[in-house]
Amino acid sequence: MTQRVLTGITTTGTLHLGNYVGAIRPAIAASREAGVESFFFMADYHALIKCDEPERINRSRLEIAAVWLAAGLDTSRVTFYRQSDIPEIPELTWLLTCITSKGQMNRAHAYKAAVDANVAAGEDPDAGITMGLYSYPILMAADILIFNAHRVPVGKDQVQHIEMARDVAQRFNHQFGKGEEFFVLPEANVEEDVALLPGLDGRKMSKSYDNSIPLFEGGSKGLKEAIARIVTDSRLPGEPKEPEGQALVTIYDAFATPQQRADFRAALRAGLAWGEAKQQLFELIEAEIAPMRARYDALMAHPERIEEILQQGAEKARAIAGPLLARAREAVGLRRFNAVAAPVVDTAKAAKAALPVFKQYREADGQFYFKLVSAEGQVLLQSAAFAGGRDAGQWVARLKREGAAALAEAPVQRGEGVDEAAVHAALLALQAADAA
Repeated sequence: MTQRVLTGITTTGTLHLGNYVGAIRPAIAASREAGVESFFFMADYHALIKCDEPERINRSRLEIAAVWLAAGLDTSRVTFYRQSDIPEIPELTWLLTCITSKGQMNRAHAYKAAVDANVAAGEDPDAGITMGLYSYPILMAADILIFNAHRVPVGKDQVQHIEMARDVAQRFNHQFGKGEEFFVLPEANVEEDVALLPGLDGRKMSKSYDNSIPLFEGGSKGLKEAIARIVTDSRLPGEPKEPEGQALVTIYDAFATPQQRADFRAALRAGLAWGEAKQQLFELIEAEIAPMRARYDALMAHPERIEEILQQGAEKARAIAGPLLARAREAVGLRRFNAVAAPVVDTAKAAKAALPVFKQYREADGQFYFKLVSAEGQVLLQSAAFAGGRDAGQWVARLKREGAAALAEAPVQRGEGVDEAAVHAALLALQAADAA
């Protein structure tokens, strides 16, 4: 069975080493697996939550596209696109929003962190919090579910959002699936060893903490200078150093083989100087990313080539997203109005219902009567009184049988405003129906 793998990065700035290790590299590796169909996108709708600088967003989208292509993304094997080029995503977001509980959104890490920061600063808990920030896990769910992705490579800090996407998918399946698994339940794909890369100060690597190591920005010199600023302990050269818990070692592990990791730890415990350790880390990382940096520079010089690739990717993506969204709209009741089939008419019954009818009845005086009534309810003939119901019935039978020929002798009179021709036509219709 083919498995779909999907990942994306928010387009709000220049990518750093943590983005590469935590998302881009594992996603590209997954795209090369047999039996894998991969989707890669720039999450530029998500960027609007964090950034209100149009030029920065636009520049970041270009840089991120160039990074992924430079890192080895094979667009002949994968679907590579911008989120904003797929209108089916925001429409599905709304369908999912309508079935997602507010309580679930209240528990989202990003929202809770923003509330906690406001409270700590003595502000209103929701100060500065937009609905974009509050509900962006639903947009993320739509990113994933519109393609029914099975696996989503993410850092550990994003696992909660994959769990939310699963919950929303299950709710939609239950409410609208009619026994069908409408959406696949996605799984988070985390590289356990290096899912969260530390920054220069040991905290999670993040541009917002100003502790990140650039991926391509600044070239080889920029990389070396950033590594030199990694915080270490104060042990001098020659002193044994404990590798565990050191940000420098964790970053080294993300690029090293198991044997290199073991040798590096042994050297530190034997007294390797931190300066030399940082040089070894630089050489290790530079060996992997220097060829990518050259490809990146060439792509940035020709943005029109990147645009062409992205448009081709959007076309591939919409060929999948469009039919799925159509099914989702149908499932929730947003359907086209089709012509209603004409009801099947029982012609024999309809003809009978349209015929005039004789009605026999008994009045309060004890006398028996009959009348001939048209299909529209108009009295055509009214009989005189009869002492017995049998007598009235015999005249009804004769009029049905003989029609207008019996009128001369019949104890009847025409209804008010009824001419002779209307009575004759009614009696002929009754004779024809009996003969049919």
